[in-house]
Amino acid sequence: MIKKTSMTVLAVSLLGMSVAAFAAKPCEELKSEIDAKFQAKGVQNFTLEIVADGADDTGRTVGTCDGGTKHISYKRNGVAPPPVKAADAPAAAQ
Repeated sequence: MIKKTSMTVLAVSLLGMSVAAFAAKPCEELKSEIDAKFQAKGVQNFTLEIVADGADDTGRTVGTCDGGTKHISYKRNGVAPPPVKAADAPAAAQ
């Protein structure tokens, strides 16, 4: 029982250290790695930004860097909507 408990504690400790090491990564390096992963998966029309924690951000956090003081924000770039045809336009108030 003690052996199983100590293995669990060791696993949790190693996981915590790996998360901390990942957060300690420089932001530019992490941003490049995330960009490469998105490109490899064929994701298009997106923006990655380095944002200070606590700053206004409408994107989705996809990584933490610089010791947890900043994060990488992912946003989809909007594609321009198709032009409105005259037949589809709402009728003018009369």
